[in-house]
Amino acid sequence: MTAGKKVLAINPTCSMMLRREYPELVAPEDRKRAERLAEAVCDPSEYLWSIRDEERFDDNFASTPVTVAYHAPCHLRTQAVGFKGRDLLRKIPGVRPSTTMECCGHDGTHAMKVEGFEASVRIGRKAFVEMASPTAGGDPAEVWATDCPLAALQFGQHAERRPMHPMTILARAYEPDGFPTPVAPSEHEASESPE
Repeated sequence: MTAGKKVLAINPTCSMMLRREYPELVAPEDRKRAERLAEAVCDPSEYLWSIRDEERFDDNFASTPVTVAYHAPCHLRTQAVGFKGRDLLRKIPGVRPSTTMECCGHDGTHAMKVEGFEASVRIGRKAFVEMASPTAGGDPAEVWATDCPLAALQFGQHAERRPMHPMTILARAYEPDGFPTPVAPSEHEASESPE
């Protein structure tokens, strides 16, 4: 590992494994290298959040989804890095995501196994309902978001809405036709981000 370089893991389950478990799984002679890798691993949203004040971070968004329901994945929460995906979405003018902290029930491969399927649906039911609940404006969110592709599968199968990754939402918001609501130039100055 080159000092200062980051390794982005797009799945919170994978980043959790690389950070916490991988150094214990390798041969003793490889442990130091595995520990350096673990220190370099980060979530894409965590990385973008770390450079948000740098010139290379582009916050010149052209369209906005406005209402977003954000699911905080369990495996991201256990890493104690915060909800950087949600925080990045707040950089898009007008977006103030509602946040669901309930487990979606997927749990790695648990929901993919016959013996875990029914339990995963039961566990995830609260999350499915919360994501569909009305936002502060009184209507359900136009866009659902989660940093976890496995959670997105679970929501798609059981709540019939497939959340987008925050990176996908950011990418679309750069496009004038990415979302139906355009961003007015004056909104760029008004957008807030939590620090």
